[in-house]
Amino acid sequence: MKWVGDARLAAGPEATWYLETAFTPGAHLGTVYDDPTTPIVVTSVEEVTTIRVPSGRLVVDAPWDDDDTWRYERGLPTGPPRELAVRIPTGVYRVEIAWTAGPYEFFGEHFDGVECAATRLRVSDAAVVGWEMGLGVGEDVDRLPPGDRPRFGADHNVGCFADAGAWTTLSAPFRTIVDGRWEPRDIGQLPDGCERISDESQQADLVTFTALSGGVVWLGRTETGDVASIVVTSGMAYAKA
Repeated sequence: MKWVGDARLAAGPEATWYLETAFTPGAHLGTVYDDPTTPIVVTSVEEVTTIRVPSGRLVVDAPWDDDDTWRYERGLPTGPPRELAVRIPTGVYRVEIAWTAGPYEFFGEHFDGVECAATRLRVSDAAVVGWEMGLGVGEDVDRLPPGDRPRFGADHNVGCFADAGAWTTLSAPFRTIVDGRWEPRDIGQLPDGCERISDESQQADLVTFTALSGGVVWLGRTETGDVASIVVTSGMAYAKA
């Protein structure tokens, strides 16, 4: 049976175009602000690392926020992360970042304008036939205001993919404060400012990525309705539904 999604969550033409174009090297994603003659070009799609998700449950959220860290340091229970309602098969998945460049000049100084257009978790290589916004556990599409887009917030412009079953262990290094600053420890440094936490006892991982003020999570569905791709857009890469 061919997959038919919920129209209230479906990506509109603009979002669909963006999600498909952002991962096409050489494609144009518009023009530089205040300079319609300079295009923003997708320069590369880079595989940053892989992530293990043994539970089949995926968190897409900030690895920490101000309120949770305050509670954690005082031995108080913290709030649950934003876990996606959809489940994916247990496995090891690629994490990729689409990069764009749009050179510009500001007060006489030249900048390359390199930005993260979107971050993707590749569940499979199957063709995506449609996109929809990903709801979190406990979120109800019937209560979603018209035109609203479910998203996660990120106080420090950092998001992450993580195995939900190992969340407590994986997120703990981000909750240590030293001299009023967050001091993550035992973190694997990855290219482009990303970081990786591993819990070998559960064979699970957490991988961070840039997420300006948070992001919208999009599910790329195959013809049969399986999730082939999970993409986060944020900041300049915000795609309207």
